[in-house]
Amino acid sequence: MISAEQVSALGFPRAIAALRAALAGGLDPETEPARVPIGFGDGEVLVMPSGDERIAGIKLVGIAPGNPARGLPRIHGVYVLFDAPTLVPRAILDGAALTSLRTPAVSALGVDLVAPPDARKLVVFGAGPQALGHIRALRAVRPLDSVRIVGRNRDRAAALAAEAGAELAGPESVADADIVACCTTAREPLFDGRLLGDRTVVVAVGSHEPAAREVDTETVRRCGALVESRATAVREAGDLIQAGITEDELVTFADLVRGTTPARPRLIKTVGMGWEDLVIADAVVTDL
Repeated sequence: MISAEQVSALGFPRAIAALRAALAGGLDPETEPARVPIGFGDGEVLVMPSGDERIAGIKLVGIAPGNPARGLPRIHGVYVLFDAPTLVPRAILDGAALTSLRTPAVSALGVDLVAPPDARKLVVFGAGPQALGHIRALRAVRPLDSVRIVGRNRDRAAALAAEAGAELAGPESVADADIVACCTTAREPLFDGRLLGDRTVVVAVGSHEPAAREVDTETVRRCGALVESRATAVREAGDLIQAGITEDELVTFADLVRGTTPARPRLIKTVGMGWEDLVIADAVVTDL
C-alpha cells in the first residue's frame, strides 16, 4: 500500500523525466485502451487501464462534483499496479495523489517541449489542487518569476496565492502572460483568445468531455494543438471538438519527444490517459 505522501515524494522533475523517457522509448499512446466512464450516485467512476509486456495497471477514479460543498475533495481514487506476465498485484497507490502528480507533470513536459526557454510569466485559472500542482510543475521546467491566479472563489484563490507565492488577477491578465494554465471545471471558455500574445503557450487540463471546454475556438485556431493521442483528443477533448479540429491537424507529445516534426503548437490540450498513470506509478514503486 503506497500512501499519498509516498506518491508525491517522487516529485515533478522525476515524473516529467519518466514520461519523456517512456515516449522516447517507443510507447505508443494511440494503441491505449479507452477510458470507461460509469455513472454512479452524484458523479461517475472512471476506469483507466494500461499495460505492456512488463507491467499493467488500472486506475479507478471517483469524480463527485458535489463533494466540495460537503467539505470533501472532488476526486478520490485508487491505482492497482500488476506484474504483467503473472497479473499478480504489485502495489496499490493513492489514486488522487497519482492524478495530482501525473496531470501537472504531463503539462510541464508539454511546456518544456514548446514554450520559450525564457518564459517567466504564468497565469493560472483555478484554485484547487491542480492549480497548485501546475504552478509547482511548471516551475520545474521554466524560470517563472510572476504567477497570477484567476479564480471564481476569491477566498480560495487568495489562499492559493498565499501558499504559492502568487497574486490575484483577472482574465485580462492573459494578455501579457508567457504561459496560461487552465485548471478548472469550467464548461465555457475562460478568456478571449484574441488577448493572447504571439508566443503565449496555453495549457488546458480541466475537461475530458466533448461538451465542455476551457478555451475558445480563437485560441485553438491561433495556437494549434499538442495532444497526448490524436484518437483520444478527437473523442474526448471538447476544446478541440467544438473548434472543429480534425486528427490531421494535431501534433502529439510523441511526435515532439522523438523529433518527427518541426511543429510547435502553443495549445497543450490534455484529457488524461492510462499510460501516464502507469509510467508514473511504476516510477513511484521503483523509487521506494
